[in-house]
Formats: sequence, C-alpha cells, structure tokens
Amino acid sequence: MYDLDPFTIYIVEDDPFYGRLLQHHLGMNPDHTVELFTTGRDCLEQLYRKPDVVCVDYGLPDMTGAALLERIHAANAAVPVVVISGQEDIATAVALLKQGARDYIVKDDNTRELLWRSVLKIQENRNLQQEVEILKVQLEEKHSFDGIIGRSRVMQGVYGLLEKAVKSNINVSITGETGTGKEVIARAIHFNSERSKRPFVAVNAAAIPETLLESELFGHEKGAFTGAVGRKIGQFEAAGEGTLFLDEIAEMDLTLQSKILRAIQEREFTRVGGTEAVSFRARLLTATHRDLEEQVREGSFREDLFYRLMGLPIALPPLRERGEDIIILADFFLQQYAKDNRTAPCKLNKCAKDKLLRYPFPGNVRELKAVIDLACVMADGARIRAEDIRFSGLRSNSALPVAHGEKTLREYNQEILQYYLGKYDNNVVTVARKLGIGKSTIYNMLKNGELNAAAS
Repeated sequence: MYDLDPFTIYIVEDDPFYGRLLQHHLGMNPDHTVELFTTGRDCLEQLYRKPDVVCVDYGLPDMTGAALLERIHAANAAVPVVVISGQEDIATAVALLKQGARDYIVKDDNTRELLWRSVLKIQENRNLQQEVEILKVQLEEKHSFDGIIGRSRVMQGVYGLLEKAVKSNINVSITGETGTGKEVIARAIHFNSERSKRPFVAVNAAAIPETLLESELFGHEKGAFTGAVGRKIGQFEAAGEGTLFLDEIAEMDLTLQSKILRAIQEREFTRVGGTEAVSFRARLLTATHRDLEEQVREGSFREDLFYRLMGLPIALPPLRERGEDIIILADFFLQQYAKDNRTAPCKLNKCAKDKLLRYPFPGNVRELKAVIDLACVMADGARIRAEDIRFSGLRSNSALPVAHGEKTLREYNQEILQYYLGKYDNNVVTVARKLGIGKSTIYNMLKNGELNAAAS
C-alpha cells in the first residue's frame, strides 16, 4: 500500500454539542484527523493548512453556508465542501450543488451515516489521485540494473539472475544479510518487468505487529474486530496486477503462513471478517535475512510454503565479500551526500580507502552509507582521511577477523574458516557454501588439526 498523506476534515458547526458529536463520529476512523470550528471566519483562517474536506453547517451565525462555500472555493477551488442543513429545501440544495458543493445532507437521524459515506467517498477519490501521482513519480525514476552499484564477480552473478527474473513471472526469493539491498533488488525486478506500469507494493513483516499483520496483508471488513469501522483494502489486493514484495517473510507465524500459502495456491483470499473471495493477481517477491532451510528444519517455517516462495532464488553477497565494490559504493554515497546537502563532493584519500577495505561491515551497504555520511560531516576539507572514518563498534564480537600483523595467507584463511565454524555451529556444509569452497577442504583441515570444532 502506498504511504498516503493523513486525511484532514474540518467541521464548521455553531452548535458545540452537535459539532462534537460529528467530530467524534468521523474521528472513529483512525485515518481521519477531525478539527471543529464554530464560525466561518475561524475556518477560513485555517484554510492555509489545506484540509481534505470541509463539512459546513448552512446556518452559521457569521455567514451563510453559501457564502462560506464561495469563500472557501475562492481560496482553494479543489477543496470538497459538504453542506449540512436543518432545512430540507430542494431549491437550496440544487443551488448549492450548482455552486460547487460536493454534497448536501439534511440534519435528521441519518445525518451521521450519510456524512460518513460522503466523507469516505471523498477520501477514496483523494487516495486514488495520490496513488496515481505516486505511481507517476515511480515510473519517472530510473530503475535499472545500472542503478545497482558494483563490478565484483559475485555481483556479476546477481546481474545474471536479475536478467532472468525480469523475463518471466516466476516468484523470486531474495536472501541476504540485513542491509545488503534486498528491496533495491526487488524494485529493480519490478520496474524492468512487464508489470512496471502496475503498482509496486512493499510490506515489511517485521515492522508490523503480529496482531495487525493479517489485516494489513488481506484487509478486513467493517466490524471484523474492535476498531474496524469500515472496510480496509489489504496489500494483496492493493498490488493489483503489479508486484507484491514481502520483506522479512520468516517473521510471520505459522498460522499466517498457512493463509499466505492458500492465497498463493488458489490465487484468491478473503478479507478478515469477510466471506467474499478476492482475486490475487500480483507477482510475488519475498526476502529474508534468515536461513529459511534451517527454519524449515526447526519447524518454524512451513516446508510447502518454502517451495512455493522459492521460485528463482537470488542470494545477495555481504559487503565484505565484494572487494573494491566498497570503494565504488563509497564514492556513490559521497556524491549523494553532496547533492542532498548542496556541497562540493569530498574524496577519500588512500588511507581512508584502506581503512574501509579492512573493515568487515556487519551492517553491509546500509552501514557503509552511514559511515560515509558521518565522514563527510567530520572532514575538515575536501579530502576524507582515515581518522574521519568512524565505525559504530556494534556487533564487534561477530565481525570477521581483521588483519593484524604479518601472517601467511594460509593463516588468514584458517582464521576466517574458524570464525565461520563458530558462527554456524560447526555446520561444514553451510560454511562451505558460504565461502564457496569444497567440504573436503574443511574436513581435511579439521582432521589435520589446522581447525578446531567450535564450542557450541
């Protein structure tokens, strides 16, 4: 779902009790911000804040509803105005509608319900307009493989898989440590595919409370639970015929996993509290920083869902395995910082480059950007020195060994292998896959005493 602006409602009503009643009623929708005014003048003074709709009592003490409508549209012709009147006068209603009122509602027992419907319709139109504008901006942005920075051998492999991903509608599962750019890859796939003119909807499962995640994904019907004051469209539906990107898929509980599996298999789902089947037409991309195979073995991730999601797997390498890409990315972030802050771009001196290349970057590309931004602030001139490069020290216990002193290449290899054995609980198969070496190499080094089984 697109990140839309809050929906602001102005109510102009001289009867304080009735005004608060309408304010409370419309405020039951958590997406609404409702402000109450007792005079037309007070409302006009606050029009510069650009409300999304103004609900006007026809019989105000300082001016008529028709006069206020005229002055509102003189200030901003795009603001929808709903007139509420105690008189059921057809001629007045017709005149106001011709004057530009969006709706005319008579004060009676049905006023709150009619006003609710009118405001929701205006909100839906506003949201649709914003979504169209957001989509236009997305299409105008450059989304190409050229925007994925790096020339290392491991990244060349990623580019080859991306080329295959954009030529089909197969599901794509993206794996990699936190900060390696999984969403960047997902966006590149979408905007280079035949679905590029359709919505791209991203959901981070780890960022949404477990109790709200099902409703966020599938939507809900009015009355489905406390606070469900109207129908909500979920992300599966909002993606339409575009692309739905589910990030951190491993964070979902088993119950929700089963519902996602059904949606993928049947290509349909039901909203929470609903019975109507809703078609699911989007392409599905998923990502996680966890080892899903291990999650399946542990029973925390469904095996059948794993195979449904796997499709074309793309594993993003950690930054520490990308060599000179670190400097290429650093230069890119230097240019980006200069552009964002309207300054001349800084350059890294040799010592600063060497310092970056020696650091393991547990936070990956995201950490590198933060380090470069800070270095730009700390630098006294156009050159960034080694002392301007500062690392947070987070996760220092999990970092790879950094070269200290003079050692042979074999000794460094031993240190790296020992580190990975400790990290992956002596799982030789996993370590061999991570490092791109044969299992027999590790077994022989363990047998010869060059490596020790790490304590669990």
